[in-house]
Amino acid sequence: MCTWLLNLGLMIYVDISAAVHSRAGLGRYSERLAQALIAQQPERFGVFYNLGNNGRFPPTLPASTPQRHIQHGYKPWRMAVLLGQMARLSFKRLVPDAALFHSTEHLLMPLRGVPTVLTVHDLIYKLYPEYHKKLNYWYLNLAMPLFCRRADAIIAVSEATKQDIITHYDIDPAKIHVVYEAASSLFKRASPTQITRARQTYNLPKQFLIHLSTIEPRKNLSRLLEALKLLHGDFPDLQLVLVGSKGWLYDDFFAKIEADGLQDYVQHLGWVEDVDLPAVLAAADLAVQPSLYEGFGLPILEHMACGQVVAASSRSSLPEVGGAAAVYFDPTNIDEMTAVIRHLLTDRTEYAQRQDLGLVQAQKFSWQRAAKETAAVYDQLLDKELQSLKVAKSKI
Repeated sequence: MCTWLLNLGLMIYVDISAAVHSRAGLGRYSERLAQALIAQQPERFGVFYNLGNNGRFPPTLPASTPQRHIQHGYKPWRMAVLLGQMARLSFKRLVPDAALFHSTEHLLMPLRGVPTVLTVHDLIYKLYPEYHKKLNYWYLNLAMPLFCRRADAIIAVSEATKQDIITHYDIDPAKIHVVYEAASSLFKRASPTQITRARQTYNLPKQFLIHLSTIEPRKNLSRLLEALKLLHGDFPDLQLVLVGSKGWLYDDFFAKIEADGLQDYVQHLGWVEDVDLPAVLAAADLAVQPSLYEGFGLPILEHMACGQVVAASSRSSLPEVGGAAAVYFDPTNIDEMTAVIRHLLTDRTEYAQRQDLGLVQAQKFSWQRAAKETAAVYDQLLDKELQSLKVAKSKI
């Protein structure tokens, strides 16, 4: 730990804007990372956030944590940050006591003289531009190469994401540190009573597959619908339950449900509170994650921590996260996807073995570990900063 920061009244700021606005996976990441960092070394950390018009400070973070915030619209703030970086301005007046600043989403505030860390979650906008809104695609393709170059260190949430950054932006691998996410401690095995209550509360079907994520094209759910239709030959009552909010470009997916006559076989629960989610996940017969691309693939760990078996795509980071516990398929091959799901629904011996492997796999990841590894990245930069100050002082 760099005690000289405390002596100078300086601290490390973590940007939790995504958590303040509950922006799906990015929000969970920033909130849980900040929570773990503050729990381990509360005197070192402050939080920065854009409150916007309807933001809310996360109740899981201590109210006593030093805070600095602004109150701008989301889009104007993004443009201000990009233009500031392009003009090489400094926004340090917003965090005057910052020794280091960590951007936990794809938005790196320009801070002259302050080391910065940028978390890169994925390069979806680069690899699958057709699955992004045009304005967001334009912004990220313009901004992210610049942000990656300007950051003093990059945290990638998986080896797959690290390789994407190196391949597409030609960033020095030594600058990129892989730090894995983890499931929240709320995700654990539910009791039979809790599962029964969840079935009644959410009117869950007798036999169903479950998919946990925001609904958007890269989640590959249209192919999962095709697999569901093929499975009905062996499992006529099998349904699909979707947990998660609607993201973007989802109209075609819901239109397909109607066109294929699957209205009675697909149930969209929307957002489910964390307190109920473990029991809902455990009530399913199998979890399926057929995504074409994930920067990390957190739902796999959330399923496994609840004792649910996972059939997953073999693409991007998913095998990295699921390890030997999940069973994988080519997400573009509907027959292969169907065969894997059918096998796990039929072979209960293997299902039980995968269930045990999944519980072990989920325990390999924790936010305490993520916080320690992230703090090590901070310390490496701060030690370098201290050495530079000593060299500069020696020349005076």
